[in-house]
Amino acid sequence: MRSGVIAKKLGMTRIFSDGGQHIPVTVLLMDSVQVVSVRNQETDGYSAVQLGAGSVKVKNVSAAMRGHFAKASVLPKRKVAEFRVSDDALLEPGATLAPSHFVTGQMVDVVGTSHGKGFAGAMKRHNFGGLRASHGVSLSHRSHGSTGQCQDPGKVFKGKKMAGHMGAERVTIQNLEIVAVDDEDGVILVQGAVPGPKNGWILLSDAIKKKRPEDAPYPAGLLEGMDASVESVAGDENASDVAENVDLAEAHQDTNSANEGTASEGAGDES
Repeated sequence: MRSGVIAKKLGMTRIFSDGGQHIPVTVLLMDSVQVVSVRNQETDGYSAVQLGAGSVKVKNVSAAMRGHFAKASVLPKRKVAEFRVSDDALLEPGATLAPSHFVTGQMVDVVGTSHGKGFAGAMKRHNFGGLRASHGVSLSHRSHGSTGQCQDPGKVFKGKKMAGHMGAERVTIQNLEIVAVDDEDGVILVQGAVPGPKNGWILLSDAIKKKRPEDAPYPAGLLEGMDASVESVAGDENASDVAENVDLAEAHQDTNSANEGTASEGAGDES
């Protein structure tokens, strides 16, 4: 079982096949997707990789997360997600994943957060049919009707379909086809629509109900010759600030370690 990837939804467009067939696609951008941390059986009891994507100003990152990113020698990430993997599919911290992690024609499962629609009635939220348009019904045409029984059980059961908050929830779409991948632009084209608004974060992984293509890279498709670590942004105008903050985070970790060592020595002297 391989790791998935984190991508940003840019929007939808269409492409034409060689036969002139119109194919609607969603454009997904992989923005510096790197391995931030690794979970293994020995220390954590399970195998997984933690990925980070996007960029965020260092001043908006907590000291704890600065140290977390500095440990992997990667820049602070805007989105972090964890993917369960097999023991032989673990990756090295700092590795950068490429769109070629997937191959054309492969089926993937897509996870996103749906559009929030606010408070919605039962007809819109649960597709209820509503009450009759006439014949004794007044001012209740779109109501959901009875919500329970009588004195026994004397309550409304949990999970009853009623009006309430609609959308803004985790949605999974299975078996979408990869139409094209582009390592140079960091773009993945997926056939059809995916949940969520533009600029929303999407999680892509191998389809669990379809066999992974034999030509798909294992354990992962990595981006060669490109490193988004702290050292690679030496030419960036903000690189000095980033490196300084990462150094502060590392110094903070060293201080905590020294304090813990001093406390343990003091406890030993008292005993």
